Amino acid sequence: MSQLTTVDATFLNAETGSTLAHIAGLCVLDTSSHPGGRLTAEQVTELVRARAHLAPLPLRRRLVQVPLGLDLPYWEDDPDFDPARHVHEIELSPPADGTRLADVVALLHEQPLDRSRPLWEMVLIHGLEGGRTALYAKVHHAAVDGVMAAEALAALLDLSPEPRDLPSDEPAPARAPATADMLGAGLLKAVTYPIRTAVSVARTVPQLDDIPGIAALPGVGPLASAVQGVLRRGGVPRAPRPSAPSTLFNRPIGPHRSVAWGGLPLAEIKEIRRALGGSVNDVVMALCAAALRQWLDKRGDLPGRPLVAGVPVSLRRGASGGASGGASGGASGGASGSGNQVSLMTVPLATHVPDPADRFAAVRRDMDLAKRRFTMSSGDWVREVSGLLPAPVAGPATRLALRAAPSLPLRPLNLIVSNVPGPQFPLYMCGARVLSYHPLSLVSDLSGGLNITVFSYDGTVDVGVVACRDLVPDPGEIVDHLVDALDEMKALTRA
Repeated sequence: MSQLTTVDATFLNAETGSTLAHIAGLCVLDTSSHPGGRLTAEQVTELVRARAHLAPLPLRRRLVQVPLGLDLPYWEDDPDFDPARHVHEIELSPPADGTRLADVVALLHEQPLDRSRPLWEMVLIHGLEGGRTALYAKVHHAAVDGVMAAEALAALLDLSPEPRDLPSDEPAPARAPATADMLGAGLLKAVTYPIRTAVSVARTVPQLDDIPGIAALPGVGPLASAVQGVLRRGGVPRAPRPSAPSTLFNRPIGPHRSVAWGGLPLAEIKEIRRALGGSVNDVVMALCAAALRQWLDKRGDLPGRPLVAGVPVSLRRGASGGASGGASGGASGGASGSGNQVSLMTVPLATHVPDPADRFAAVRRDMDLAKRRFTMSSGDWVREVSGLLPAPVAGPATRLALRAAPSLPLRPLNLIVSNVPGPQFPLYMCGARVLSYHPLSLVSDLSGGLNITVFSYDGTVDVGVVACRDLVPDPGEIVDHLVDALDEMKALTRA
């Protein structure tokens, strides 16, 4: 038995008719040589049944709400757990192309998860070109961050077509506390909440200039710096905190999604890094800046100042930068444990700079500054802010803030850009080779109607783009611009 953290609960509270807080991945499998030429839902179901105990995400657990919403929900093992209820199949008329697959995945991605069951599902999609099968896997962000999601997937994969031998395990089922105990704990927290809120406020003030939107308010930077000086945290570099400009994908989002994906050669990105300096993630961010600049410019909507990207960062010990449906930055803090362990860096994205070399230099400078700031601070402002309000009012307040975000005079973010490092060797599921894995994250009125997440796997940077369909009907165009941007940066290395 465990209780949700305030960050976990925020992802539940954020859900509305137009905002869903799950993350997903599209796994493309080579099933051409698989027995019968296909992977079945029964085979995936048995795989999950045999390995559910190995996943850091407990696949058996469901939510238990505290009466009257007096406290944060609990997790408990579902006594009726059956993975067959979570694994489904779709048959497309072969040979289905990428456009048809994207339409199906977009429809799946805009469907909410059933909160009465464990918060995940998998859908096998058959009939693709070239003897391939797609597996769409979705899990609620309240249950995992990006690192946990990647590790949960790894528990279902093998290093060769031959499945590994694994010990079985029958752990004692975890149960939520009795109703009276939950109410008692909730009442005790309600009594002590003013004290805990005051502590969270005190911890948040030194990090005010890291909070999107708040950081752009007049006087916030000097206030945070003054408090840092009092706390002897001097030396934290100051960073420009512009508000995010208005764009076509920063309007109120609707309930429908559009998705796209593609791949970029990791070796070429590393060659650019070696030639121009910086990190692989700097190159990825510069590619996104170039692609977004081209997309906006074609529509006459290119702002004269930089877009502002939210870059998730893992706080887990030993994490290499992965987090919420993806992460970037290469910085990591010192937190560990269950639940979401993620923070957010705010980084200007130099979309306003026309020259590719100057743009990369600006992106590299801004990323370096953001990472140095992050490593010198606690990075836990997300956790502190999410715990400022008591559980009974946190949900309505979160949804109100999301609805108000598009009309705020100081927009906090334009989009989320995430980068999750993955294994550089082939993996297999039920004997079928994983050809690519494209992460698909979430969009909201607060973070923007566009999300770009990348995952490096077996020599390729796999890109996943999710957007509000009303604002970005064809995100595949952004993927095409990423390819153009890679060619542009390769030309810089030959100049």
